[in-house]
This record gives sequence, structure tokens and C-alpha cells, in this order.
Amino acid sequence: MAQRRLAVLSSHLTQTGPAPPSALGPPPGVSTSRCSGGGGETERGGEKGCVFCRIIRGESPAFKLYEDDVCICILDSSPLSVGHSLIIPKLHAPSLESTPPPVVAAMCSKIPILSSCIMKATQSDSFNLLVNNGLAAGQVIFHTHLHIIPRKTGDKLWRSESLRRQPIEANPKIIDLVNSIQDLVCSLSNDSCLSDAWIAAKTRNHK
Repeated sequence: MAQRRLAVLSSHLTQTGPAPPSALGPPPGVSTSRCSGGGGETERGGEKGCVFCRIIRGESPAFKLYEDDVCICILDSSPLSVGHSLIIPKLHAPSLESTPPPVVAAMCSKIPILSSCIMKATQSDSFNLLVNNGLAAGQVIFHTHLHIIPRKTGDKLWRSESLRRQPIEANPKIIDLVNSIQDLVCSLSNDSCLSDAWIAAKTRNHK
């Protein structure tokens, strides 16, 4: 299982051509998950068929490292390295984009402390932070989660680390990509994207 997951993750990465409780607690305004008390059906099997929801409800075993009202952190059952851990929200959401931003923020706020503790316990000097979002990206369990993967110098976990990366070029295809993403971000974001610098860049790109 671990070898299969490593192969899937590597294929997508390979290029072609104890802290204070207050520091770990959930931020204001983030509610407890439906998973802690059961819940209705959602896509891809729903909460009733979700292994993470069963762990959250205490119906399946796991090596739990941390828990608060919003999320838990457990050891991955098929680790890519010693200490490979998962931060899992208690709210069942099948993808990162379907996870409420306050929940994502709460999960991310735990990363500095949890990763530091995991690296210290495993005598690692680095870690990878990964999200496999969607089938093509290697997602296996459709309940949002973050991977913390401890790393050591020379462990050669990712094949892509030995490859030379090609610098990006400011060609028309890249300019169109940048413009497309900028337009989408501004159409979906509540924040103002229309700074003077952004307008100037857009004007130059359309010339």
C-alpha cells in the first residue's frame, strides 16, 4: 500500500520534458463538525462510509496525536516515512475547495506546532506538506486532509528532486494563463484585486 501511494505521489511530482493549549486551540467562529455526532450523506459514500469520519466518531482505531473541536491529527496508516501524519477536519468535506475557509484556516494554524513536534520526535530536519486534491492528484480518501511527511537529508523519497527544473518563460501561453487565473480569482474573491499594479499589469499583458 505504501509503495503504491509513493508511486502515485511521485508520478504527480515528477516533471516531464508539546505546545500551550491556547496555541493549538481552534479560532473563534469555527464550529464543531457533524462527524462527531453522525451526519447525513454526502458524495463518494458520504460520512457513513468515510474512514476518517469513523475515526473521528471513535468507531475505528487510529494513532491520535492531537485533537481539538475542529480537527484531529493522526499517524498515517500507510506512511511514506516514519512520522507521516494527517491533519483531518472533523467536518466532512470531500475536497479542499468544498471545505469552509475557516476550517482550512484552523487546520493550517496547527501546522507550525505539529510539524515541529513531529520533526523533533522523528529526528527529521524537514517535512513535506501535501494535499492530494482529486482523483488525478492521487486522492484516495475523499475527506479533506493535509499530509505532514517528515524528511531527512538524502532520503530520496521523491524522484522529482533529482530532476532539473526548467525556468518559466514569459510567452503568450503563460501570459494568457496568468490573465485567466487573475480574472477567475477576482471574480470569486471578496478581496479587491484591482490594485494599481494589477491594473497596470493587465494593461501591459493585453497590449
